[in-house]
Amino acid sequence: MKVTTAMVKELRESTGAGVLECKNVLEETQGDLEEATQILRERGLAKAAKKVGREANEGLIGHYVHAGSRVAGLVEVNCETDFVARTPDFQEFAHDMAMQVVATNPQYVSKEDVPQKVIDSEKAIYRQQFLDEGKPERILDRIVEGKMSKFYEDVCLLEQPFIKDDGVKISTLVTEMIAKLGENIVIKRFARLQVGE
Repeated sequence: MKVTTAMVKELRESTGAGVLECKNVLEETQGDLEEATQILRERGLAKAAKKVGREANEGLIGHYVHAGSRVAGLVEVNCETDFVARTPDFQEFAHDMAMQVVATNPQYVSKEDVPQKVIDSEKAIYRQQFLDEGKPERILDRIVEGKMSKFYEDVCLLEQPFIKDDGVKISTLVTEMIAKLGENIVIKRFARLQVGE
C-alpha cells in the first residue's frame, strides 16, 4: 500500500511523532494506522524511560481555580527546556494536574514522599482490622499490601487515576508526555487552597 501525505499527517496529529518517523512506520506497517500508532507509542515509551533521569529545571506553575473561587490548585511541573514549557501540550498538562489536585486533594506527589511513620501506622491499622475480622495470619501481608495500594492511590498524586480518564494513572500520563514531548517531565510539588481550611 502506498503511504500518502494525508496518512502521515493523520498519524502525526494523533501521536505527535516526527514526519519522517511517521512515514517510516507507515511504510513498515503497509499503511496500517492502528499498528503504526501502537509501534510509535511503544518506541516513545522506550525513549521516555531513557529520559527519566535527566535534569528538569525549566517548566511552569499550572493553576486552576474551581468555579465559585473557593478551591484552587497550583502545581510545579518541570521539563528540560523553556521551549517545551511554552508548548500548548505542556501547558495543558500542567493545568490538568492543577485541576487533578483540586478534585482529588492528594497529600503527596509520589509513594516515595510518604513518611515511613505514616506507612507503618497505616499498615498497623489495616493489620489490626483484619485480625479483628478473623482473617488468617498467613494471608494478612497480602491483604494489607492490597489496602496499601488503595491508600497510595488516595494520597499520592502520581498513583491516582486521571480525572478526565480514570483508566489512566497520573504516572502513566507523565510517561506519555515524556514520550510525546521528548523531554523529562517531573511533577515537583503542589499546593491546594480551600476557603475555610
